Amino acid sequence: MKDPNNTRNTAPRRGSPLWIYFVVVILLGVAACAAAFAGLTGADLDALAGDPVFWILGCFIIFGELRPIITPGSTETNGATTSTTFAFAALLYAGLPVAAALQAIAVVTCGVFRGRTPHRIAFNAAQYTLSLGAAQLVLALAGDLATPSATWVPDGADLPAIALAGAVYFLCNDTLVGSAVALHERVSLVKALRFDLGYQVLVHLALLGLAPLMVIAMDRSALFVPLILLPFIAVYLNASVAVRREHQALHDGLTGLPNRKLLIVRTEEALAEARGAEKRSAALRRGPAALKPARRRAPVEERDQRTGLFLLDLDRFKEVNDTLGHPTGDRLLQLVAHRLTHSVRPGDLVARLGGDEFAVLLPSVRDEAAAREVAARLRAALGEPVRLDGMSFDLEASVGIALFPDHAPDFELLLQRADVAMYNAKESRTGVEVYSPANDRNSPERLTMLGDLRRAIDRAELELFYQPKVSLRDGQLVGMEALLRWRHPDKGLLEPEAFLSIAEQTYLMRSITHHVVEAALAQTAAWWREDLAVQVAVNASGRDLLDTGLTETIEEGLLARGLPAAALQLEITERILMNEPAYASDTVAKLAELGIPLSLDDFGTGYSSLVRLKRLPVEEIKIDSSFVGRLAESTDDAVIVRSIVDLVRTLGLRSVAEGVEDPQTARMLREMGCDAAQGWHFGRPMDADTATDWLRRNVQRAPEPAA
Repeated sequence: MKDPNNTRNTAPRRGSPLWIYFVVVILLGVAACAAAFAGLTGADLDALAGDPVFWILGCFIIFGELRPIITPGSTETNGATTSTTFAFAALLYAGLPVAAALQAIAVVTCGVFRGRTPHRIAFNAAQYTLSLGAAQLVLALAGDLATPSATWVPDGADLPAIALAGAVYFLCNDTLVGSAVALHERVSLVKALRFDLGYQVLVHLALLGLAPLMVIAMDRSALFVPLILLPFIAVYLNASVAVRREHQALHDGLTGLPNRKLLIVRTEEALAEARGAEKRSAALRRGPAALKPARRRAPVEERDQRTGLFLLDLDRFKEVNDTLGHPTGDRLLQLVAHRLTHSVRPGDLVARLGGDEFAVLLPSVRDEAAAREVAARLRAALGEPVRLDGMSFDLEASVGIALFPDHAPDFELLLQRADVAMYNAKESRTGVEVYSPANDRNSPERLTMLGDLRRAIDRAELELFYQPKVSLRDGQLVGMEALLRWRHPDKGLLEPEAFLSIAEQTYLMRSITHHVVEAALAQTAAWWREDLAVQVAVNASGRDLLDTGLTETIEEGLLARGLPAAALQLEITERILMNEPAYASDTVAKLAELGIPLSLDDFGTGYSSLVRLKRLPVEEIKIDSSFVGRLAESTDDAVIVRSIVDLVRTLGLRSVAEGVEDPQTARMLREMGCDAAQGWHFGRPMDADTATDWLRRNVQRAPEPAA
């Protein structure tokens, strides 16, 4: 059961229903306590002072209040307080005055230690006094009434009366606390009591059931009383281990923040609460309140309540890891976690999803503008300069926002759309973006195409076209580049730009790459059997180079068809040099060992490191068509192309120009010293049959480029 007013440690507003309830309960508790102490005699007081059992009981009750048994899923506010066993045992053994006094001392001690407000301490003391008083009344009606000077030790025949007294104690205690919670949270008493009723019943059954055994032990000797602690110690230790394991399972090991599992749980709870508030608000609008809005209104937190989920990603975090090392990067992530948790509102949740990606849950947020304010506050907190290892640098983050019910009805879709918004924030460099369907690339049309593409692989709708690469010196054929096409049953022949961007985000890319390699090797083998010994180039992405199975597929395909390694060439884009894991992958090393030559495609469009370029086992550099196409018109592009050609020659590699469409461009490239070229001037992409006919006519000597 929750403690009353557990969400804030402040006194209820004077005159409010909760304030009136607190006053009534406290006054009744004081009256019950006064009536109980009025019956004490001098002999009773002497017995209290002289019997060590009562002092031991007092210590146990205080310890039980201070250290509740916290099990997975519970907290200090609803954990099992072992003081219940000792207080109920005191009630059975010596009567209400002793039990109420010891429990009140424990409540005050615990309240002061934890910084609780006086009204809360007073209510808790009164709550226990009234519950113990109700149980005492049941025992008195059964004829079992104990005093400090005339203690009572039950036997087997007294167990029904003790069981009834324990049930009354539990019901009274649970109802008193549940009523306070219901008034505070503005819910029904039934809902407040039902919150954790099953757990509380089981816990109190065990705790109250131990009380008669403790009374028997107290009667025999005070030395037996500490033995009762042994099972409690075992429970404490087991509960502690379970809580620690649960914490490890639900929290990130580096930052201590909640992980994805706990984020899901908390988000589902927030969504359930938001749905309930939405239903209550709708019911009020449909009912009599709609006619008298001035007299009855839904609570502010229930009107148009939304739940917000933020996805936050650090910008350029990889540069920190590469420059300062992963230990420094880990310390930076811990600092980020600290700043985020101290920048959100009470009740909001910050979680780490992995790497430099964090999530922030807003269980309740007014509207999009309020969500943006929170996001701006988070970015401002992260923007404070950071100094690590003698270096000072600024942090920036991109934040994507998705709201329930505006953008998604459940956690998974909420997270996905927050992710879409976050990438939009990165691309637009705005820092914060709210999800917008207009900017969502995961449109129904794209999803439909993804399903069609999955079936296209099985239906052999993907095929390769081939475009020749020709030497600019003598016109000889250098090789053929395999270009993927999709013969869509409805949309016709599609080029890679129409579908590969979708496939690269899914597991389909691996299947497509393996299909392309197999098809290219099969066609190459067919040409080599006709003595048309030509090298075929296949495009590969950075993700392909991280696929350990790619090398095996290539090696097995070459062996099965009796082809040398040089018969196949892999083209990778320049952007692969920016990705250290891909560059340093085992796949690249194995391809080099196998003898598969590499070609660096789209050169000039990225930010290559010359050190990496020199170390990468490539045999040729392909100059991007965006420079080649404007060669005759732009002096700047001519300078860039000439510089690339000179650089490639210096590195001892072959230069290949892409997108050559006219004789003038071909002549300029030859004068610059470019080795080879491809484009419509030499031949358009051709299907396998047409390419075979072209090779039969031109394999000895391709057309000379026009002067």
